[in-house]
Amino acid sequence: MITVTQAHPNIALVKYWGKAPGPGNVPATPSLSITLDTLSTTTEVEDAARDTFVLDGALVADRKVEDCLARLRKRWDIPPLAIRSANNFPTAAGLASSASGFAALITAVDAHCALNMTAEERSDHARQASGSAARSVFGGFVALQGPHWHGETVLDAHEWPLRVVIAIAETERKAVSSSEGMRRSADTSPYYPAWIDTTRNDFVAALPLVRARDFAGLAELSESSCLKMHGLMLSSRPGLLYWNAATMTCMHRIRRMRLDGLPVFFTIDAGPQVKAVCLPEAEQTVVEALSSLEGVQRVLTAGIGQGARLLDSGGKP
Repeated sequence: MITVTQAHPNIALVKYWGKAPGPGNVPATPSLSITLDTLSTTTEVEDAARDTFVLDGALVADRKVEDCLARLRKRWDIPPLAIRSANNFPTAAGLASSASGFAALITAVDAHCALNMTAEERSDHARQASGSAARSVFGGFVALQGPHWHGETVLDAHEWPLRVVIAIAETERKAVSSSEGMRRSADTSPYYPAWIDTTRNDFVAALPLVRARDFAGLAELSESSCLKMHGLMLSSRPGLLYWNAATMTCMHRIRRMRLDGLPVFFTIDAGPQVKAVCLPEAEQTVVEALSSLEGVQRVLTAGIGQGARLLDSGGKP
């Protein structure tokens, strides 16, 4: 029997960058994200003679996947598994493929092996593999905070149907992984303590903005969180520079559009891709503007999506 699941990446509006001391892969700060709908990871799991992992058609050895299965096997009797995972967007390029990947994997193993986890338990196990994966288990606007550090839905997807226009500025894997980058920033940046303190404040301020559907307030706070995170990255030694020229061009164009009255703001994760979050009526204008910029390879669009879920053999929920 083959078990098929699907999960979506999420983009953080209030970022986290850094791990708390101790076990469990616990983030150093809370975060707030939106789960996207059209970008997806589809994962298949079936019993096998030994564990194998195929990512986007290639057989790979992935330590994080191996460690994830080992943690699950400490609690449950899980047989060797053949795992096949595919993304419909660039992998390891700043589009949260690890978030959707581990949310889909945990959901697949849970269903295939009849572990009967709650969504909160799946989120907890996904977080231990990839911090942001805890949020992709849930749909809509999702908070990740202590003391439990599993995702929590703040608003369902239909309650504030924002749109996201994604400018792809590079499709290659990033040179420094997020995990390595976080370690470097924590170890070397003089701004790291201030980042921790101010991000906690940003998270507290963001929740009422989301619940009130205050787009202007969320735009200002989210852009600030994004730029603070990249400022922290730049102040690490050696500095972490995930942007390229097209990234900067997109940021300036988005800011000009907002100054002209268009409801749009940017956010950028550990990669060069720019996510323009906007109200639905602004989407086409944003698509046309970003598509015309030099260095933008293509533009993707998404809405607010569902959490990780089981599909039938035909690929349907």
